[in-house]
Amino acid sequence: MTNVLLYTVTVLIWGSTWFAIEFQLGTVAVEVSLTYRYLSAAALLFAWCGISGRSLRFDARAHRYFALLGVFLFGLNYILAYYAQVHITSALSAIAFSSMLWMNIFNARLFLGTRIERTTYAGAALGVVGIVILFWPEVRSVSLSDATLLGASLAIAGGAVASLGNIISQRAQQAGLPVVQSNAWGMLYGGMSLTMAALLQGRTFNFELSSAYISSLVFLVIFGSIVAFGCYLTLLGRIGAHRSGYVVVMFPIVAVILSAVFEGLTIDAHVVVGAGIALAGNLVILGGRFRRGRDQPQQEPDQPMATVRETSRSPA
Repeated sequence: MTNVLLYTVTVLIWGSTWFAIEFQLGTVAVEVSLTYRYLSAAALLFAWCGISGRSLRFDARAHRYFALLGVFLFGLNYILAYYAQVHITSALSAIAFSSMLWMNIFNARLFLGTRIERTTYAGAALGVVGIVILFWPEVRSVSLSDATLLGASLAIAGGAVASLGNIISQRAQQAGLPVVQSNAWGMLYGGMSLTMAALLQGRTFNFELSSAYISSLVFLVIFGSIVAFGCYLTLLGRIGAHRSGYVVVMFPIVAVILSAVFEGLTIDAHVVVGAGIALAGNLVILGGRFRRGRDQPQQEPDQPMATVRETSRSPA
């Protein structure tokens, strides 16, 4: 896949998962629903690796990457993001979570030594401003209550954890670990960490048999987890966390557009202006080298740690 296609697929899928997640909140605890989601995704990815001939044998150092990836990218950050929306609206949560874009920029510089261009800072600033304008009515009416501060803090913490997961994934790919197998093991470890979190909090492992819950879970497993993360992390390995992180600005825009189409949301001036500014930032931060798929690494990658011959294979 080209970088443009990887980016587009990721944004469109994650922009639509907002609706699916709404059907997951209710009788089944958040940690339990997330456990079902990531253990199911892991099982499907393991099956796909077996069918496609991808070996799943890796050494202990690789599994440390997988475990960290599971906790940071497929576990803890989702718990924080879900609980943030208990206290604040999804719009405010999106604004707070968009801070991950800046965290990716600084973390890429701090942990990977990535040289950050001025256009990247400019595009990131435009993106955050655009998101704030897009959700301005919610921002203007918010009160600085304890619940609001707690929800915003949880969303920002979720963004911080996800950003570290992005850096772990990029570092793992630099070390020669393939995306598909990394995601399979990472989602397994993530599902295990979510199971432990549910057990420690005394959650009941019940299941809702409604068509809405089951269909939304299937969508989140196949598209929201397997397809979207496969595309996003492949893109991250190609262009870096500091650029690929712009998806957190774009998928709320997709969610707003879908809401207008299917739920009758009124498109006001603030929506048009906010989306326009965010799209302008998108063009700034993802121009030129993004389209050509070139990004100059600041350090040589380690030798591959996998014990199989296909560690350099790109995901299908």
